[in-house]
Amino acid sequence: MLKRFTPYFLLLTVPVLLNGLYQSVFAQVEKAPARKEGDGPYNRLVIRGVTLINSTGAPPVGPVDIVVEKNRITEIKQVGYPGVPVDARNRPNAGINGKELNCEGMYLMPGFIDMHGHIGGQAQGAGAEYVFKLWLGHGITTIRDPSCGNGLDWVLEHRAKSERNEITAPRIKAYTVFGQSAKEPISTPEQARAWVRENAKRGADGIKFFGAAPEIFRAALDENKKLGLRSACHHAQLEVARMNVLATAKAGLTSMEHWYGLPEALFEDKTIQTYPADYNYNNEQNRFEEAGKLWQQAAKPGTEKWNKVLDELIALDFTIDPTFNIYEANRELMLARRAEWHDDYTLPSLWRFYGPSRISHGSYWHNWGTEQEVTWKRNYQLWMQFINEYKNRGGRVTTGSDSGFIYQLYGFAYIRELELLREAGFHPLEVIRAATLKGAEALGMADQIGSVEVGKLADFVIVEENPLANLKTLYGTGAIQLNDKNEVVRVGGVKYTVKDGVVYDARQLLADVRRIVAAAKQKENFEITQPGVSPKAGKVSSGRN
Repeated sequence: MLKRFTPYFLLLTVPVLLNGLYQSVFAQVEKAPARKEGDGPYNRLVIRGVTLINSTGAPPVGPVDIVVEKNRITEIKQVGYPGVPVDARNRPNAGINGKELNCEGMYLMPGFIDMHGHIGGQAQGAGAEYVFKLWLGHGITTIRDPSCGNGLDWVLEHRAKSERNEITAPRIKAYTVFGQSAKEPISTPEQARAWVRENAKRGADGIKFFGAAPEIFRAALDENKKLGLRSACHHAQLEVARMNVLATAKAGLTSMEHWYGLPEALFEDKTIQTYPADYNYNNEQNRFEEAGKLWQQAAKPGTEKWNKVLDELIALDFTIDPTFNIYEANRELMLARRAEWHDDYTLPSLWRFYGPSRISHGSYWHNWGTEQEVTWKRNYQLWMQFINEYKNRGGRVTTGSDSGFIYQLYGFAYIRELELLREAGFHPLEVIRAATLKGAEALGMADQIGSVEVGKLADFVIVEENPLANLKTLYGTGAIQLNDKNEVVRVGGVKYTVKDGVVYDARQLLADVRRIVAAAKQKENFEITQPGVSPKAGKVSSGRN
């Protein structure tokens, strides 16, 4: 059956037109239950014997003991040398009522920050508990919700509960979509400024834009900056010809999502994307197919225009959050669609949402073939080169997933984003820094999170395998290895996620998700099948009729 709801992207790309409709169309997902998982925070917690990857750019060092009091790091002590027994007399004491966590031989990093984390969605059937446990199960301790699709009040409620550790959830930063809940269309700069002031008064951390008339956009950015708040933008094609990334950054935008608006800032022989005569923006296949040709229409690497845009954005202290993973199905559909974690971790409702449809955002697999994928692979080559050069010249690049669309699953997609940053040319240490400290800087929280340093909040990812040697070991499904007995084994996955001093068993969180998914499948008598393939006898089809 075709899904009957307004396309997500269409709603968000024209918030100035829709305003109050946004809130009424997006029903809230199921709220997170009270926290039952995790231990702590403790008066004094000592994490023993880790190799520390602190994310400041320093190389790994260990063995190290880390002392946490309540939710703050109070001591980081090198307690020995590789291959040499540790002298217990040289180690910090947990005290009578303290807690020791034996992590000998493991690796510890700062908690990961997902800069593009939508908290589920009713259309996807993904509730808060499901999403939060997938995130925490992959070491994600902070997320930025770019749009607050469940409504700002809902997100702020969960933000407060997370701050008090009343729910099993990452730390939440709320970036309201521009125009959300406005009582009338925002058609003047004065109305834009008034909405921005009200958004700040309600407690939002920032604003997510999709574009607006230049005078309205500039007024909103100026007012937001005066209030000390930050901003993000997906430069949608409906508005990007009027204000590309360079124009919005100069107007005060602090970060951009994806890559829309970058090629447009690099145009040399045109001002508008080369659209075919029969193009229709509401046709998702049209939109994504033509978007795959954008980077090849831009200035070439190393040219004067290429260098000028790079340098100007860096001078503005601008943040790029590329979200490479969310478009990966465009260059290799089967890779994204057949990812092994779908079997145990993807809800039936979410699988149906991904499938081919002329209505749903990101479900544009009507006639997607070799030509489209090859074009997108070339798109990625230029896009990745720009992002890597941006980082190399001192620009800030962060890590975001935009999960819940286009076959990208919460948590798993974030780890895939780390792999894609590596493909773009980032050293593994640069990848981890993009996932932690750079995100903290972009959120204005680098004094609190993003690196493992005394005085900062106790947010950690603790793993048994070396992530710098193989990022795949961070997936909840682990990485494949062959042992000395010629047996195939799975290694890796996050061992512990520590958020605000609370220690979570990451594998147990993922086991909870598997139970949620198994129960949903049993209720529907459902099995995952590929689009156009009939289910087994007695099973419910995963496709649409």
